[in-house]
Amino acid sequence: MAWIGELDLGTPAPPPSPAGVVATVTLHIDGRAITVDAGTSVMRAAALAGTSIPRLCATDSLDSFGSCRLCLVEIEGRGGYPASCTTPVAQGMVVHTQTDALAKLRRGVMELYISDHPLDCLTCAANDDCELQDMAGAVGLRDVRYDDRGATHLDCNKDETNPYFTFDPSKCILCSRCVRACDEVQGTFALTIQGRGFGSKVAAGQDEPFLTSECVSCGACVQACPTATLVEKSVIEIGTPERAVVTTCAYCGVGCTFRAEMRGEQLVRMVPWKDGKANRGHSCVKGRFAWGYANHRERILKPMIRERVDMPWREVSWDEAIAHTAAEFRRIQAAHGRRAIGGITSSRCTNEETFLVQKLIRQGFGNNNVDTCARVCHSPTGYGLKTTFGTSAGTQDFDSVMAADVILVIGANPTDGHPVFASRMKKRLRQGARLIVIDPRRIDIVHTPHSEAAFHLPLRPGTNVAVLTAMAHVIVTEGLADEAYIRERCDWDEYSAWADFVSDPTRSPEAIEQLTNVPAADVRAAARLYATGGNGAIYYGLGVTEHSQGSSTVMAIANLAMATGNIGRDGVGVNPLRGQNNVQGACDMGSFPHEYSGYRHVSDDATRTLFEQAWGVALDPEPGLRIPNMLDAATEGAFRGIFIQGEDILQSDPNTHHVAAGLAAMDCVVVQDIFLNETANYAHVFLPGSTFLEKDGTFTNAERRIQRVRKVMEPLNGFADWEIVQQVANAMGLGWSYTHPSEIMDEIAALTPSFSHVSYDALDRLGSVQWPATDTAPEGTPIMHVDQFVRGRGHFVITDYVPTDEKTGPRFPLLLTTGRILSQYNVGAQTRRTANTAWHKEDRLEMHSVDAENRGIRDGDWVRLTSRAGETALRATITDRVAPGVVYTTFHHPTTQANVVTTDYSDWATNCPEYKVTAVQVSPSNGPSGWQTAYQDIARRNRQISRDLEPAE
Repeated sequence: MAWIGELDLGTPAPPPSPAGVVATVTLHIDGRAITVDAGTSVMRAAALAGTSIPRLCATDSLDSFGSCRLCLVEIEGRGGYPASCTTPVAQGMVVHTQTDALAKLRRGVMELYISDHPLDCLTCAANDDCELQDMAGAVGLRDVRYDDRGATHLDCNKDETNPYFTFDPSKCILCSRCVRACDEVQGTFALTIQGRGFGSKVAAGQDEPFLTSECVSCGACVQACPTATLVEKSVIEIGTPERAVVTTCAYCGVGCTFRAEMRGEQLVRMVPWKDGKANRGHSCVKGRFAWGYANHRERILKPMIRERVDMPWREVSWDEAIAHTAAEFRRIQAAHGRRAIGGITSSRCTNEETFLVQKLIRQGFGNNNVDTCARVCHSPTGYGLKTTFGTSAGTQDFDSVMAADVILVIGANPTDGHPVFASRMKKRLRQGARLIVIDPRRIDIVHTPHSEAAFHLPLRPGTNVAVLTAMAHVIVTEGLADEAYIRERCDWDEYSAWADFVSDPTRSPEAIEQLTNVPAADVRAAARLYATGGNGAIYYGLGVTEHSQGSSTVMAIANLAMATGNIGRDGVGVNPLRGQNNVQGACDMGSFPHEYSGYRHVSDDATRTLFEQAWGVALDPEPGLRIPNMLDAATEGAFRGIFIQGEDILQSDPNTHHVAAGLAAMDCVVVQDIFLNETANYAHVFLPGSTFLEKDGTFTNAERRIQRVRKVMEPLNGFADWEIVQQVANAMGLGWSYTHPSEIMDEIAALTPSFSHVSYDALDRLGSVQWPATDTAPEGTPIMHVDQFVRGRGHFVITDYVPTDEKTGPRFPLLLTTGRILSQYNVGAQTRRTANTAWHKEDRLEMHSVDAENRGIRDGDWVRLTSRAGETALRATITDRVAPGVVYTTFHHPTTQANVVTTDYSDWATNCPEYKVTAVQVSPSNGPSGWQTAYQDIARRNRQISRDLEPAE
């Protein structure tokens, strides 16, 4: 079988010099001169020269270890046989990698390994993909002198508890690569070498099964293992991969790059690509393992239509479904006007597909009624950062965190929501960076192995602006602002007005302590640390944006960064952690009702003329409807049809009852997705979508990094999503003729200045590009605002704290906030159809023991969660992660539908819902509520939908 792995040079490259000066060393290896960077290991130098030194414990993704004793070399002038992986090169060094003495030593070492290893190579899952097997051949081992009368580990029991991989200790060679990967790469420290001497073994947790241990199933140990000790169950079941395609993960906004390894047309495993600039060869349980949904039995593969939502679905041909969709939209517009229909783009689809949906709406529907899921997550990011800095995106690349001295995490849970980036952050914290966490809940990163937050400010939900303003008060009144930076880079008059505002004694930490529940001393100390601790980097998430003051909070964060000079270089910045794989790209592509691609307003004559000339139609200069406005207009009878690509607004948007009412009032709801999601219960047309494995395109991650998505297999539904949108457009008479997504990207680049140098050729050549990619930065811009802000001078904005209208009281005395968990993703449509349910079978309500005891609630009890908007039921988890008066839940399971209880309150600037602050009451319950029981019946019908389909005539 042809080798399909990646080149491994044995040890990592030496760290760059702080001064940026690279010193080199020239040495001789087996008679050949080679020049390498100082600090390079002999093993790596040999590999760069084309000489492979046998090894088992060494890999270039981990620090040198020197335990296997297989990589021994001879160095002239030195005694003994040093390990090449731990020996650095030196000027004039003369190295021999192949001598009779070395050959004898290596064969002896390999003989010992093989003497305690099963000889089942032909039937082993790692056959032809096993480093132990390879090294036995490399050292010329042909027989083993030791018999089996001595003690061995061959009878050790296999651990198969993890749903994705097996652990067979009988094949373990104690190289420690799995342990080191868990420590160095993932940072969980879940594995250890337990015991001494012959009794040594790899153990998970306290010698527990992998499933119940602290292991987070990131797969780093599996990837590092040189034998079949740790191996994917998919490899055991399907066989060793034969080919690989590099593509990009379709889960969170980190944007990990993977090698999809195939056997025939069957995906065997996803292996993180070492050259991926977002993930640097690491992964999480979702990206590495949770791709089975692509072949799930509940996936819909043929189009369906129905006249009314209370009728059964009828399976039809693609031609009929597309023609029916176009006819319905034309009928509605003829009867109710061109603004009576609109659409929602998907943050899970590619840039090219998203661009086509907004083009369909603007060119084909003749209006700007287009919105995207960023409306309900990061729309305040777009507004706040564009206002203060001039761009609607984060300022740094992910690598920048390794230069941070102080890391401030606010309203984000990186270890659960963005775990691969969190591993990098944890590594930097272990190196000595200081951490400030501002969150109502004690998230995992507050206390992690070998690092602990300097400050955790557990603020009352809804008081972000008050806390940030109090930190600004300390920075200004104590003279900690970077005046030179402000005078050079920002508007001084605006800063002076802002400084006067935050300096008011009513905004001091002491004045807001009772409001926020955060000790004033901690706020002062955290502010001083951020202002004086060196490079300060801020990372934030939906706990910032999903508030009535979401935009204000984003601008308050930007104010802090500008006031302390923490913008425009490595190790600093303001960094939104985007929740979905292409939510950044969906915004970039013009998915908002007031903006074209590149964040240019639809009322701008020059921009609109550019698009009109390209598309050959007159375009509407008036902004269209946002998602909440569409639903409001639908209940009023003015909005009658919608095209929804890859979003489940009935589960993800607030006030579920209002969303349902809006959908139910429409004449034609078209859903394009891979499963019958909750929104599809109100659909009249269902167009089966394709997965990321079945298409070409690009995603843009949270660091503005545009990366290729490459087709791994043919679409099971027959078409990629962009092809489906094109068919709808052509049925409406638009005459599109794209033959490949690269042509769509060429159009995007021609119409969008920040993408002007983006092309598939550039992406294939460079691996990825971070926009803006322009004439001045044709290969992209890793760090924004280096010399000046995009808008010119940084804009300080006064952000006064305004309490939310969502109040607690006798009826609803608790505050509910929501978030995510590691094993599940968003509304769970994908991850719930994988083995990830082994870790999270249901949403739970976290509550403090004081609140639980007051209500007679015990851990695991069913409780009723009630708000002014609605109620649901779920089980309780008693914990001290949340403070008394605060409860918390996730929103991954439709059987819970946490958004039944969230309200219509939203951000003042963008209508982003206030998911993070809902006044609730919690009381004991006997089980699911009435609507949940009814939902379960609907879900069962949907799972059996193929039995109910009426065949096409």
